[in-house]
Amino acid sequence: MSQLILKPGRERSALRRHPWIFDGAVDRLAGRARSGDTVEVASADGRVLGRAAWSPDSRIRARVWSFDPAETIDDAFFKRRIAQALSRRTDLPGLATQQGLRLLHAESDGLPGVICDCYGDTLVLALSSAGAEKWRDAIVGALIKATGCARIYERSDADLRTLEGLPVRCGWLHGEEGSAFPVIEESGVRMAVDIVAGHKTGFYLDQRENRLACRQLAQGRRVLNCFCYTGGFSLQALAGGAASVLSVDSSGPALISAANNLALNPQLDAQRAEWREADVFAELRVLAAAGERFDLIVLDPPKFAPSPAHAERAARAYKDINLYGFRLLAPGGILMTYSCSGGIGIELFQKIVAGAAQDAKVEARIVQRLSAAADHPVLLDFPEGEYLKGLVCQIG
Repeated sequence: MSQLILKPGRERSALRRHPWIFDGAVDRLAGRARSGDTVEVASADGRVLGRAAWSPDSRIRARVWSFDPAETIDDAFFKRRIAQALSRRTDLPGLATQQGLRLLHAESDGLPGVICDCYGDTLVLALSSAGAEKWRDAIVGALIKATGCARIYERSDADLRTLEGLPVRCGWLHGEEGSAFPVIEESGVRMAVDIVAGHKTGFYLDQRENRLACRQLAQGRRVLNCFCYTGGFSLQALAGGAASVLSVDSSGPALISAANNLALNPQLDAQRAEWREADVFAELRVLAAAGERFDLIVLDPPKFAPSPAHAERAARAYKDINLYGFRLLAPGGILMTYSCSGGIGIELFQKIVAGAAQDAKVEARIVQRLSAAADHPVLLDFPEGEYLKGLVCQIG
């Protein structure tokens, strides 16, 4: 096995069990390794620190599979890791019965570059690292054995694959081709998931508990849901007894899917829902100029800052939408605002939202902090995994 030797003093991150080894920490590769091959990670003084997947085309030059130098990376390794990940979820109250569930959450489940979401009897697998690509067959086989799923669809189309020198790969991996729109039920609301062309693996499972929080706040309120995508927050607000829900998104196809999802739920009053295709930044200004006011506003924008390098530009975008969010609130109104940008930490996000409230000349209080659902754990040694952060702010 080839050995990846670190520069003097650059082993500290690995000793803290952080799974990423950047190119700047690498002294040399002793031996030969192809993309995705397992290499031994060693400090400059020869201490073996673990075993990792080699990725010569990425700034993250290696992703650690195991910090046990004696652990073999083979088919049995992936069977163990996947079984452990599934067990962690069945041990948590409320997760075992979910029809939509994240089964594998990459680094936080000890499987860098491996994402797997479950929608009923269909799994959607996303592989984004060279090591995950190398062990595709082992991962698929372990998932089939551990879950007994009817089918697996691959959505390995994230931008990260380009950084790893990998091509896009999408298609059915296991079982007969099933519906591209499996239907799941979440908190009593049915949703069709576009696993082929939808965002991520088709749905934002990480917002499950936050959609429920929205439902619990919606009773009798006039609701504005911005960046509504396929209507997850909107439908939960209707289920919670919202007086009305205006949902805004720039994607016409997403809004068609949202309306179709509403039709899957005849128990919800469709007369209380309005779907509006518009640029959210512009529409917020239009609503403010028209003197509109809402009792509950949801701001769940796409990722404005994929890395810290984009933070400054992203901060301006977050400031803008939150400023108008506060301006559009009725007295005593509530703003549920989110950032899924890894390049924006919770402290910076709170500072941005506070600045927006000041500029809107409202007095606002944080009444709740929100994060990803429990099936999206954050490994304590990998704080980068805490990408989703949310604040529930009340004015007045």
